[in-house]
Amino acid sequence: MPAENLTRVEAHERKRLVETESYDVTLDLTTGDEVFRSTSTVTFSATAGSSTFIDAITRTVHSVTLSGVELDAAAVADGTRIQLDGLAAHNVLTVVADHEYTNTGEGLHRFVDPVDGEVYLYSQFEVPDSRRVFAVFEQPDLKATFRFTVTAPAAWVVVSNAPVASRTESGDAATTVFAETQRISSYITAIIAGPYQSVHSELTSADGRTIPLGIYARASLFEFLDSDYIFDITRKGFEYFESKFGFAYPFEKYDQLFVPEFNAGAMENSGAVTFTEVYVFRSKVTDAVKERRVVTILHELAHMWFGDLVTMKWWNDLWLNESFAEWASTIATAEATEWHEAWTTFQAMEKSWAYRQDQLPSTHPVVATINDLEDVQVNFDGITYAKGGSVLKQLVAWVGQDAFFAGVGQYFQKHAWGNTELTDLLTELEATSGRELATWSQLWLETAGVNTLRPELTVDDAGVITAFAVLQSAHPDYPTIRPHRMAIGFYDLVDGALTRTHRLELDVDGPRTDVPELVGMDRPALILLNDDDLAYAKIRLDDASLAVAIEHLSKIENPLARSLVWGSAWDSTRDAETAPRDYVRLVLGNIASETESTTVRTTLMQLLTVARLYVDPAARPGIIAEIGDALWALAGSAEAGSDSQFQFVKFFANVASTPAHVETLRGLRDGSIVLDGVEIDTDLEWELLEGLALNGAASRAEIDAALARDNTSNGQQAAARAAAALPSADDKRAAFDSLVASDDLPNVIVRMTTMGYTHVNDPGSLDGLVQPYFDMLTEVWSSRTHAIAEYIVLGLYPTPLASQALVDATRTWLDATTDASPALRRLVTENLAGVERALAAQARDRA
Repeated sequence: MPAENLTRVEAHERKRLVETESYDVTLDLTTGDEVFRSTSTVTFSATAGSSTFIDAITRTVHSVTLSGVELDAAAVADGTRIQLDGLAAHNVLTVVADHEYTNTGEGLHRFVDPVDGEVYLYSQFEVPDSRRVFAVFEQPDLKATFRFTVTAPAAWVVVSNAPVASRTESGDAATTVFAETQRISSYITAIIAGPYQSVHSELTSADGRTIPLGIYARASLFEFLDSDYIFDITRKGFEYFESKFGFAYPFEKYDQLFVPEFNAGAMENSGAVTFTEVYVFRSKVTDAVKERRVVTILHELAHMWFGDLVTMKWWNDLWLNESFAEWASTIATAEATEWHEAWTTFQAMEKSWAYRQDQLPSTHPVVATINDLEDVQVNFDGITYAKGGSVLKQLVAWVGQDAFFAGVGQYFQKHAWGNTELTDLLTELEATSGRELATWSQLWLETAGVNTLRPELTVDDAGVITAFAVLQSAHPDYPTIRPHRMAIGFYDLVDGALTRTHRLELDVDGPRTDVPELVGMDRPALILLNDDDLAYAKIRLDDASLAVAIEHLSKIENPLARSLVWGSAWDSTRDAETAPRDYVRLVLGNIASETESTTVRTTLMQLLTVARLYVDPAARPGIIAEIGDALWALAGSAEAGSDSQFQFVKFFANVASTPAHVETLRGLRDGSIVLDGVEIDTDLEWELLEGLALNGAASRAEIDAALARDNTSNGQQAAARAAAALPSADDKRAAFDSLVASDDLPNVIVRMTTMGYTHVNDPGSLDGLVQPYFDMLTEVWSSRTHAIAEYIVLGLYPTPLASQALVDATRTWLDATTDASPALRRLVTENLAGVERALAAQARDRA
């Protein structure tokens, strides 16, 4: 990877010398299974007499012609860059090269469907991978127009950013010529090709144009595609964003393509958005996943304006791109779709991710320092997405929603088709709101860390509040005290429900903020700081409120308020302030009545983390068994067919640990045990089988037999995960070697193998793999693509051991490899931080 890096200094210098005009890219996808032919013609201006380079990751460069002069390809091309010397004021460069297909989800990914043997391709270019497909100045501020011409098998469909201009067949092949795009960055260009099936519709944009809509999926999955619903959400998103932004959809069409073996949730290629096939539901899924798909659809649609129409100059403003889409998609989901509790979901999932990321040693300001491409590739994290989105929510509360949208609209009008920095947006928001934002930006965007807010109050003998203050603290390593726009909620039991009886919205600033407005009021049963979740901060409950919350959490009427209390309990457990076993009791005593699917899912995931990492290891087997028993009992008592029942069964399979649990899993799988409301469909059967494998109660032969019955992409992924979950040391070594000793496996199999590898109840089988993990790190980092390397570095770290010995081994490696890639060291340091936090929680559990 180092040879493929690009520094910010290099990009800045190249931007100073070069201005791109257009790309004309011709791809021949009929040249075999390993490579494709790419001919790139790039028109650009430059400082006369200057030198620079263009990016092109190639197998073979056949020719390089600069303004009519053929260069010595062997001399100027090194497989990653092509050196360009003696540039004229106006230049036309043509590069003819063979590029490699990938199976890593980067560049042009090639997938063979095991169901029918058909080949499917899709591109994924963010951050720096359009250079894997054509010669390009790979940086976001060198925008240009793009025209793609693609030759492919005649039976294939080919989709790109712009509409098709012409298509000509010749024998078994067809050549598709696409119209020229607007001026866009290379990372949002796209090529998708293969025998995809599709369904089409259209809508009328705010400016009166007809916008063609398309939805695509593989033939073997197409029957499961609920296109009518996806079109409905898309239309609602168009109407909402065009109205709020005051700017019509900027592109000519809008295709949404569900593609195989995708690394992320989706990618905002202009007019041709790609999505993971996880969002094509061949089996029952939770409401949490259904809602997440809606948010993702709207997230990518928001990017058409914020990111594609107006793009950051350099990757240090990646956060603004992603944070805006997070915030905009959540508010659109809440206000324009049936998922009205989207902000509860945001609190339960996104904010918990942000708080976790913001307490790692690698935490960074929202506006991060991005020195090179490796920096940005490890910065697609909880700060960039979730904290940034949370901070924007805080900003909207401060300046007002109407003023915020008005400022965003002016920003689009002023900077359409250009590149910007954060100050460009803040300038427009200051103009529409009248607020000075430089100080806010400095405190919230340019410093790292999360604050903690606690109530401090005194009450007289009659129960009347005589003093009330909000105390704010910060971690000593990140001591910034920030202003917060927040609300304080008072909750009392009314007709058996904890109901909000009073709400005060205020500005909190400094280590102590007195709240005289609450003095003289009766002390309520529960006092909730950050009610309605306007602020980005960890909250703590006073002792009396905590006692009420533990006893009556399920009786809090408002789902967002419940989520805040769940989150507070989780934060205090992670911070070793609350005993992990108390958290287990809280969850098992209250989860049955939780109504929000994502809150259930997030809370149960946190419950398993507590059981497997935070509980005293001596008590761990008993706690895990207790949780398994409780989840099965909850599944039996839940409403038949409900989302909660479904989740209880899924998590029971994940945590099963006793002989009785094994027999229950076997019975569910073979039909001898029937739970009213639960259908054992294909994907749930795989989860039951993995639970058996976890306990050594399923063999590789049984996994192979299940795969023979479901030899699909989903089946292959599930089989890889189940095999890696087999519990013996030999099984774990086999999983480890399959990823480290060979680089043949595709990205999704690598990912699923790591998930099964760390799925353990007894982590002892990983003891012998601690040193092999550290021995392979630098070689894997230097020889694999970023996506694969990151999966391995994070996924094979033996976190379940959570021991001092693992801490010592990690520190030894870090001390011995100070010259290793900063991005690699960051990932290992984050692994270490998770184990150190687990040890602190274990000590609290023993206390």
